[in-house]
Amino acid sequence: MSETKSKHSADDSMNMGVKAYNVIILIADIIVLLTTWLYLTLESILRKIIPAQEVDVTGAIVLVTGSGHGIGKQLSLQYARCGAILVCVDINEQSNKETVKEIQARGGRAYPYVCDVTSREKCSELQKIIEKEVGIVSILVNNAGIMPAKTIMQQSETEIRKTFDINVLAHLWLIQAFLPGMISQNKGHIVALSSVAGLAGLRNIVPYCGSKFAVRGMMEALSEELRPMNVNIKCTVVYPYMVDTGLCKKPYIRFKNLMKLLTPDEVAENIIKAQRRGLDNVTVPKVLMYVNNVARLFPTDCGRLLADFMDSGVESEEQ
Repeated sequence: MSETKSKHSADDSMNMGVKAYNVIILIADIIVLLTTWLYLTLESILRKIIPAQEVDVTGAIVLVTGSGHGIGKQLSLQYARCGAILVCVDINEQSNKETVKEIQARGGRAYPYVCDVTSREKCSELQKIIEKEVGIVSILVNNAGIMPAKTIMQQSETEIRKTFDINVLAHLWLIQAFLPGMISQNKGHIVALSSVAGLAGLRNIVPYCGSKFAVRGMMEALSEELRPMNVNIKCTVVYPYMVDTGLCKKPYIRFKNLMKLLTPDEVAENIIKAQRRGLDNVTVPKVLMYVNNVARLFPTDCGRLLADFMDSGVESEEQ
């Protein structure tokens, strides 16, 4: 009987010891968590004051989709001025060749490719051709996009499917095609164009907003998938305000001097800076990210109140 009691007593002591040990480990983990959290917060604040240096992209092979016009064209021209080798991809052969000619006329290196990026098979074929003729792409800029502006009931099935094919699925096909090359070299950068419509829902562009929210989630998930692989591949998502490219056909803005339409060249400049500084997320202009983050801390109706006050958006093309 006494032996049984002694055994139970020893077991209880051991269990208490294990519990105490687990508590100590948990407390230590919490201390490490809070200390690291504080360090990362202070580092982030410091980076806002003193931005990270821009990495050199001289000789880097940069693939830009939608390079025939607008932001894509400006990205191609500006990357070329930085010394990068451009792979210009667009469905419009003529305008794409014009972009390449401009780069070559200025002494840069650029190669034109026509591709329907909504086709997974064609993106895969494109990757093989580019790797053979130019080399392994180290910076992929998923820029191509469309924006039908109509009420949800006016959007046709074809328009909705095409919006997601170009704005979302094309990102996935190109990532699947070119990410393996980046992994093999242990370096790379994937840049995705979302929109302020990927941060806040706006009327008359419901499918577009859905596609741009999807880009945000997709890139965040990709970044998490790459993290445990310990590869030197970065992901950047850019959220521009309305840009004067012709895509935004009927914008309305209450404070035109404060929130004027952006030009493709200034958006491209900000995208390249974000990529070269290794930023995860950036709005153009930058202040919109802070406005959105702060607004999200308050009730939904407060955000709607702010949106009504700013009175900025896109009218339906059918009006």
